[in-house]
Amino acid sequence: MHNKFHSRGRLLIQCFLGFFLCAITFAPAARAVTPEEISARGELRHLGLPYANFVTGQQDGLDTDLMRLFAKHLGAKYVFVETQWDTMFADLTGRPQSPGGPAPAEPRGDILASGITIFPWREKLARFSTPTFPTQVWLVTNAQSPLAPITPGASVEADIKSVRALLKGISVLGKAHTCTDPTLYNLEDEGARIVISEMNLNMLAPAILRDEADAVLLDVPDALVALSKWPGQFKIIGPISDEQRMGVAFAPESKALQESFNAFFRRSLLDGTYEMLVKKYYPDAIAYFQTYFGQLLNDQLP
Repeated sequence: MHNKFHSRGRLLIQCFLGFFLCAITFAPAARAVTPEEISARGELRHLGLPYANFVTGQQDGLDTDLMRLFAKHLGAKYVFVETQWDTMFADLTGRPQSPGGPAPAEPRGDILASGITIFPWREKLARFSTPTFPTQVWLVTNAQSPLAPITPGASVEADIKSVRALLKGISVLGKAHTCTDPTLYNLEDEGARIVISEMNLNMLAPAILRDEADAVLLDVPDALVALSKWPGQFKIIGPISDEQRMGVAFAPESKALQESFNAFFRRSLLDGTYEMLVKKYYPDAIAYFQTYFGQLLNDQLP
């Protein structure tokens, strides 16, 4: 009897998965957005949401300023369209971001830029630009925590292992659908107690100051902002992830727009414009990721 119901359950799951894959396969293709269309329309719609110093919510930020310059490059007006972490790719493509998820009747924006980490699952939903910014996920506590920062080892992998060894019985806060989602790193395997936050990503750091969890996952840009905003109130315990990359996202059909942005970004690197923006919003980032930014520039040289 058990085997009979088990087989039926597996069959139902297989049917559901097959239906969903078919729905994705035969979903109407979003229309490609081209640079020429944006120029003719007269506006570039930038999808984003307040996050660290990429999009501050005050009409500026690293990605906000970069998109303004790209709009000017295309001869178009800059228009900001706010989105959410769990719907941003749906707003970009007009397709559900996850099985059964919502999707607008039409894409709400042309380009998505808000400190977006490039993950394989996201690359199945959208095209990404040349990587624009480095990141890494750190375990962070308030200054009074009994946890002590690890002693750096011979490799990032060794450092991650040292941090994970500290997690037994520790509550770790993060946000779903972002690079700070604790489930991405299987922290429960080390005995950590996972706490998924519903709050804005910018509120994770202050939540630790209110003792809402023992520790929080922050990516480097957000951690740098927190350390500057609340000096002396946090401890960086160590890395949870290897170094990651952020980029600008486009609908899969919008290859020409992706290529146009990559050419614009290359010029911004070579003439020093992008370095100026990074120093404005993340003054410590170039020193911390010196190898990355040096290689990024070298890769653009003829």
